[in-house]
Amino acid sequence: QVQLGESGGGLVQPGGSLRLSCAASGSIFRIDAMGWYRQAPGKQRELVTTITRGGSTNYEDSVKGRFTISRDNSKNTVYLQMDSLKPEDTAVYYCNADVFTTPFIRNNYWGQGTQVTVST
Repeated sequence: QVQLGESGGGLVQPGGSLRLSCAASGSIFRIDAMGWYRQAPGKQRELVTTITRGGSTNYEDSVKGRFTISRDNSKNTVYLQMDSLKPEDTAVYYCNADVFTTPFIRNNYWGQGTQVTVST
């Protein structure tokens, strides 16, 4: 089994920064794409950003230039650096990963979520 453990959420003022981390553990052969999603109250979960194993990235338009995704393959960890935070970034942020537990078996996993609140 595979677990994704997130950390780094919290309360920050508008214009501030936070860094989220997500570490994968368990029976891992290889991790392909990793990403971050978020869900605000009363809204559907939405994609924020993804990163391939090779480091190619993709961002949702509203976070381009403010958020940066990165990963450390040796630690099975993905990070989300969030700068210039806005109140509309307030949401529960979820880590997601495509994990091969054997050379031929791949499953998609979610973290438990971490709350990010941007407010004065």
